[in-house]
Amino acid sequence: MGATAGAVWGRTEQQDFRSRVRGTLLGVAVGDALGTPVDAVGLDGIREAHGPDGVVDLAPAYGRRGAVTHLTQLTLFSVDGLIRAQVRRDTGVWHPPTDLHRAYLRWAATQRDWGPDERRKDDGWLAREEWLYARRAPTRALLLGLGDETMGTPQAPKNPRERGPEAAVRSAPFGLLVGWEPQLVDQLAVECAAQTHGHPAACLAAGAYAVTVHALARGDGLDAAVQRALALLAARPGHEPVSGALQYALAAVRQGVPTSDRVTGLAGEATAEGLVAAAVYCAMVGEDVRHGLRLAVNHDGPSAATAALTGGLLGALHGETALPPAWLAELEGRPTILELADDFAMEMTQGPALHGPTGSSPAWLTRYPRGT
Repeated sequence: MGATAGAVWGRTEQQDFRSRVRGTLLGVAVGDALGTPVDAVGLDGIREAHGPDGVVDLAPAYGRRGAVTHLTQLTLFSVDGLIRAQVRRDTGVWHPPTDLHRAYLRWAATQRDWGPDERRKDDGWLAREEWLYARRAPTRALLLGLGDETMGTPQAPKNPRERGPEAAVRSAPFGLLVGWEPQLVDQLAVECAAQTHGHPAACLAAGAYAVTVHALARGDGLDAAVQRALALLAARPGHEPVSGALQYALAAVRQGVPTSDRVTGLAGEATAEGLVAAAVYCAMVGEDVRHGLRLAVNHDGPSAATAALTGGLLGALHGETALPPAWLAELEGRPTILELADDFAMEMTQGPALHGPTGSSPAWLTRYPRGT
């Protein structure tokens, strides 16, 4: 698995990329936070608790407004793993799925431990962020898939019947590898999904979502981005459930005024492909980011995952400035998210100056150790 390297970035390109990276990560997190208070509640219950329009603003969960869940936590560890993969490449070792798996194991430790272990020097800075040690409803598939050090692969996946959306959500950062070819982004997402969600549809949905984010981060519109994902899917055995869900979403866009019933119908049984399709629909029909995220929350399916997926798409499409400032102001972990986003943008645009053969920053290698 490889990637283009040594690209020349102008200042305007760097600023645009940084905005899209920030937008994607903040979008996932703010969608997660908006949907979390009603994640297990049907539409009738949402309206009973929040009024006829449903959820229109952040509401309390886990003792505060703007709280995020394992969906955001794992997305951040995806970014950490991608940076570490780039740094480790200097050693001649280049297998990003392994570095992502190690990052996910660091997340799994946050779900078991009381707080950071300063003795683990190779953990890097993200694993020392104490707020990430909150256990926020991690699913059984995640805990089982990352319960030991054996890495699932497409040939021998963990949880081969698991079809949930969690692997797709954490795949948003893979789409930010704008110097990679789409098929490599797709393959990375598929391989990493197999580490916890081994059903073929869950893996292919993660790949399709990552490729859609990738096209958006490169400047495509939503329809063109989904078409790119469909084109790659067509070559994959067993792609029909995922391709069909995305085609259903595109058709739903043309059916008039957006409704919660359409989102519920797309989400179906809360499979990965259903929620990715629902997110595509909400992102495409929303009048703005706020409207799209509200659509993604107010339905009978899983609100947090649907809105997190929608937020990743809208953030990659529009950049951080399109996200509602009032929601970002209350978002849990926002300083960490911004710091990590900027580190990722710096690594992808200036990596050789940070740890290449002609220069090395000890501070960077302390933040992102090469490890063994």
